[in-house]
Amino acid sequence: MNHVIHRKLLRQQVSVALIGAGGTGSNVLTGLAQLHYSMKALGHPAGLQVEVVDNDKVSEFNVGRQMFFPSDVGRSKAEVVVQRINMAMGLDWTARNERLKADSRLHADIIIGCVDNRKARRIIAGMNVYGSPAYYLDCGNTAHGGQVILGELGKEKELPHVGDLFADLLDASLDDKDEAPSCSMAEALSKQSLFINRAMALYALNLLSDLFRFGQLDYHGVFVNLKTARTTPLRIDPAVWERMGYSPAREAQAA
Repeated sequence: MNHVIHRKLLRQQVSVALIGAGGTGSNVLTGLAQLHYSMKALGHPAGLQVEVVDNDKVSEFNVGRQMFFPSDVGRSKAEVVVQRINMAMGLDWTARNERLKADSRLHADIIIGCVDNRKARRIIAGMNVYGSPAYYLDCGNTAHGGQVILGELGKEKELPHVGDLFADLLDASLDDKDEAPSCSMAEALSKQSLFINRAMALYALNLLSDLFRFGQLDYHGVFVNLKTARTTPLRIDPAVWERMGYSPAREAQAA
């Protein structure tokens, strides 16, 4: 079973909201600039227009683990990564130095969630996005593994999003049970692979690249485990979704 890209995305500029500019998000933004230029080289009329949303500031402990330098400490993460990519690539992408809230308005064809808590995922999954159905690409990771899942927001969606398949990832009450971010690089590296964020960004970007290059997908997610060097695709298959607790038929009846 294949999913065909929303046709309007092949005829106009594609608006992207990147939520989170930390470990994964800062890597994703660099790849989005490459994707923008490759799309235009292959005939897309306008490529991507990206807005980055993050209210966090760069700390000294982000240097070495995320795409930041010592001179960035104390500055807005969103503004740093956007200014840097604009200067390097001649773009006019934008930054919003603010926390995503339930009443935040996103005018996006694609939302990329690079967040580290369930509350933020729940907000994204519940948003009324201008121009829906919109794609929702979630990137999440644990110490050595993670998932990227491309779904859709809106009543007429074909692809289930991360919350449809893993309801606990939207349960904000579980956030307190997760380990808090480490306050030193050495402590963080004892808990998490140095390159797990870059790995998740790579698979997320490849998913988008395939979608735009070929116009369709037969998979909409990837599960990654760096410790065992294994990756497993998530096929576009209602039978697979049923085994994960999601039924397109039940979803349609509920709507």
